[in-house]
Amino acid sequence: MLTAIDLAGFTGTEKWYRHWTDHRFIYTDGIKYLADHGGEDGAYWLINAIFSHQSNPSLRTPGLQEFQLWELKVNNGTAVLTCRPDSNMPALVVQEIDFTDFTFDIKLYVEGDGEHLTLLLPSEH
Repeated sequence: MLTAIDLAGFTGTEKWYRHWTDHRFIYTDGIKYLADHGGEDGAYWLINAIFSHQSNPSLRTPGLQEFQLWELKVNNGTAVLTCRPDSNMPALVVQEIDFTDFTFDIKLYVEGDGEHLTLLLPSEH
């Protein structure tokens, strides 16, 4: 069972992984590990959910193309996924997840460089 401690050891990345929907969407070793081990069937659904929201007009503003804070809050087999510009800002995206076997709350970052949007763990920043 994946824990937050398992992810804390990821700093930087050695390999970049491209998301299947768009070559501009990439993710790190830590996100790959999370996706491979984040539940009985993995947690690729979390990567897919975050990248699927990138077409949302509220995320297309210049500041949000440079940084997004994503949070998954888990509660008894359900969860809420949110995106905000920073921790003290209101959520621009809220997605209710009806079922998950993911077991802990997590924060993830999306950072843009003008060419790519990279999903990463905070420790990989």
